Amino acid sequence: MIFVGHGIGRHLHEEPQIPNFGMRGTGVRLRKGMVLAIEPMINAGGSDIVIGENGLDGGNEGRKLSAHFEHTVALTEKGAEILSSL
Repeated sequence: MIFVGHGIGRHLHEEPQIPNFGMRGTGVRLRKGMVLAIEPMINAGGSDIVIGENGLDGGNEGRKLSAHFEHTVALTEKGAEILSSL
């Protein structure tokens, strides 16, 4: 899967993969102690994606405007703490 959030630990990109879509009650069960990168993406075009020759650059079909950002979130006993906003 590509363009997903992910776990953060000893390595920058770890399991679990956290997609930006899905049905409520499905997917990874979040639990305290996890640190995750949440990476929403908004596209003016459709959902079909194109990956650049370097394997890293990407966008949507037709190269319409897209926005992508990331927050790092720690799941604590008190709830979610957004680390990237500190």
